[in-house]
Amino acid sequence: MAHDPLDLNLRHLHALATATELGSISLAAEAENLSQPALTQGIAKVERQLGVALLDRRADGVSATAPGAALVVRIRAAYARLAEASRASARSGARGFARPERLITATQLRAYLALANAGSFAAAALQQGQSQPAVHRAVRDLESLYGVPLVERRGRGVALTHAGRRLARGARLAVLELAAGLVEALPEGAAERIAIGAMPLCRALVLPHAIAAFARSEARVTVDVREGSWRELVEPLLDGEIDVMIGALRDVAPAGLEQKPLFEDRLVIVGRVDHPLAGRTPEPADLLRYPWIAAPHGSPLRTLWQGLFADGAVPEAPIECGSVMVIRGVLRDSDFLTLLSPDQVAPELATGVLSQIGAPIDHAVRTIGLTVRQNWRPTPEQEHFLQLLHAAVGETRLPENR
Repeated sequence: MAHDPLDLNLRHLHALATATELGSISLAAEAENLSQPALTQGIAKVERQLGVALLDRRADGVSATAPGAALVVRIRAAYARLAEASRASARSGARGFARPERLITATQLRAYLALANAGSFAAAALQQGQSQPAVHRAVRDLESLYGVPLVERRGRGVALTHAGRRLARGARLAVLELAAGLVEALPEGAAERIAIGAMPLCRALVLPHAIAAFARSEARVTVDVREGSWRELVEPLLDGEIDVMIGALRDVAPAGLEQKPLFEDRLVIVGRVDHPLAGRTPEPADLLRYPWIAAPHGSPLRTLWQGLFADGAVPEAPIECGSVMVIRGVLRDSDFLTLLSPDQVAPELATGVLSQIGAPIDHAVRTIGLTVRQNWRPTPEQEHFLQLLHAAVGETRLPENR
């Protein structure tokens, strides 16, 4: 049976982590400001809900069982995510409680995340099967804990304040940590998913190959693929809506993220099969005579395209596009040129629809890889997918682009 982490009592989960750290129920009860019977009953209730022993109880104290130890690691990580939002509020001069993350309830988090996702109290209440006053009360209680406004009214809906967005991000990441802990602690701990942000290059060969292999071996894990550009995917990655982003890496990883290379991609100039430059080794002057489809400003591909014209004379580029599907269609019916990876148009090159113009360009190389959140700990199943992704690089890439 899969479990929703927000069906569990967060205070009891925190107390479980404290008990394993101190090795004593009585010391944990004192640290958590609970009575010993209340703490004992609370942890026992969590164990009944999950159907597994989390503590090994002995005359001289307690220690975590194997499932308990796996869950405690994620509990600590979840509270660290919530504490980040607390520290940010404190720096902004908030006058809430000193450790608000220790006082948050699962009911409050559930209501607040529903509001953050739905954009209105009415939609959040409908989504949660609660009354609007109940959702209002949960959000107002959180504002009291943090000492800052979390939402502001916008017309018929609401928008999160800056502090509210920080809390929503911390809450989403905390819930992800707890869900991962249930996966690792229990045979069927939570409904597991791996959410992938896919930029254009990886969608051609590498990612589909890895997903197919993963589906054959991990049938119970849902793979959720979100397509988009780097700009469209980076915030969902930071928010925990996706787990890993695959595509061209940036020169410097943004704060909170880390980059892991997969392979180097050598780019080529591409045009239609009967383009006037097809079969030739073009000179720089030849490339200036034809219109181009250029990648969006700020992308690594755009920078590499501009580097083709070192003397400063850049050809006309009336189309800016990041969609390979659109680019392929325009190239087939015009004299446009573009700079792409041969992997992205491999079928069209193989069937004679499009043509590579000249040889691969030695200095037009970009690094393709994974971008993940700092301190992201993949579950075993997610780690398995990453291994298959690395294997897919060697199994699918064109020989000339390895």
